[in-house]
Amino acid sequence: MEDFIGMLNDIVWSNALIMLCLGTGLYFSFRTRFLQLRHFKEMFKLLFDGESSDSGVSSFQSLAMSLAGRVGTGNIAGVATAIAFGGPGALFWMWMVAFLGASTAFVEATLAQIYKEKHLGQFRGGPSFYIETGLGAKWFGVLFAIVTVISAGVLLPGVQANSVAESIQTAFQVETWMTGVGVALIFATIVFGGVKRIAKFTEYIVPFMALGYIAIALIILIVDIQELPRIILLVFKSAFNMEAGFGAVFGMAIQWGVKRGIYSNEAGQGTAPHIAAAANVSHPTKQGLVQSFSVYIDTLLVCTATGLMLLLTGKYNVVNPTLAADGSTQFLYEGLPGVSAGPAFTQNAMDTIFPGLGSYFVAVALFFFAFTTIVAYYYIAETNVSYLTRSLKSPIFITILKIVMLVVIVYGSVNQAQLAWSIGDLGVGLMAWFNIIAIILLQKPALAALRDYEQQKANGVNPVFEPKEIGVMNAPIWDEINQEKQ
Repeated sequence: MEDFIGMLNDIVWSNALIMLCLGTGLYFSFRTRFLQLRHFKEMFKLLFDGESSDSGVSSFQSLAMSLAGRVGTGNIAGVATAIAFGGPGALFWMWMVAFLGASTAFVEATLAQIYKEKHLGQFRGGPSFYIETGLGAKWFGVLFAIVTVISAGVLLPGVQANSVAESIQTAFQVETWMTGVGVALIFATIVFGGVKRIAKFTEYIVPFMALGYIAIALIILIVDIQELPRIILLVFKSAFNMEAGFGAVFGMAIQWGVKRGIYSNEAGQGTAPHIAAAANVSHPTKQGLVQSFSVYIDTLLVCTATGLMLLLTGKYNVVNPTLAADGSTQFLYEGLPGVSAGPAFTQNAMDTIFPGLGSYFVAVALFFFAFTTIVAYYYIAETNVSYLTRSLKSPIFITILKIVMLVVIVYGSVNQAQLAWSIGDLGVGLMAWFNIIAIILLQKPALAALRDYEQQKANGVNPVFEPKEIGVMNAPIWDEINQEKQ
């Protein structure tokens, strides 16, 4: 089974998907006239636009919820893996993915807002909704929803719980089952409170989590500030094959940087649009710009914090893709002999400045990163359960999802979940293929919404969305929203 799933993953997560994600980001950057640069100031202003209501959450709460999904273990272990197999230049390509991916994130989030619906009194939306309504392909939307429920609701949460349990056991010698039960109880108090409680939780925890991590990185940067120019130069030279020591991994730098960048910020994967749809805003473009900004926070801040920590302290290894004559692994750089790529890189980097505290801090950071990701997975799965059962007008299936995820969290904490991780990766990869194809086919309403927003801003008014004025006839929720605000 593992070999079969591995083979499928190799197909789904092939270079074709990487090039599709990168190419789509470049395409939308040109189509939007590089909104990620033109509207950077506007993105920041919009973080605090809109208020929560009975139906939706504020822009900032939506940002925090999406960051809960984007900022996860990939920001620690993923960056370490990218540098281990792609060298320092991989960090540059992660930056490029973030820059281009910001435009993709805009398009998918804007579409989620345009085609959102109301179910059981809450705004719901995402790829399943805009695939069915915008493209008129219900079967495609149902297929996406099923894949997403299985991946986000059943498979991936257990892997995240396993990471939390193992890191806490290593740092604090707490039994994994005890951590699993504890995580499940905290999870229950949040998700049984509904979307509003999820929003409130992430609104407070995510900024604390990200800022605390970045603060530690800044301390390390200040301590080694004299090394920063050399490290930045090393990143750029390695990215363009101008550093002889890492020439053997030049192609790998692009591959791993792009792959881990996409995995980290999730632009185009179809996860964040579920959360973007929950925002209570007057115009879809507002939430599209906020979600673009979240890509910057994830990769340009949090991932960069990890990368610079490793490179400044020298606590990383770079694997030589060519094996030694005896078949053993060789290294182009070996700053941590005998240490595998992952959280241990970051733990050792922190130990250079805070001796003996690295494992504890990383364990706590991983708890917050992974736990908030589990909460985001739940919301994504819940949205797709809502999509599949919206005609029933009953919360019973959402309650079943909550119970299943509680079991998954406890079970995942005490078991090795390699197969589940592989299957989860397969689900996420399929989501990315489905979603990117959908937003390419459905780009016109998102681009029209951007032009409409810019025109209204130029006229000096607070933009209000009237879908029929830009040729979108199948978004009736906006008539209801506008009537409520009059």
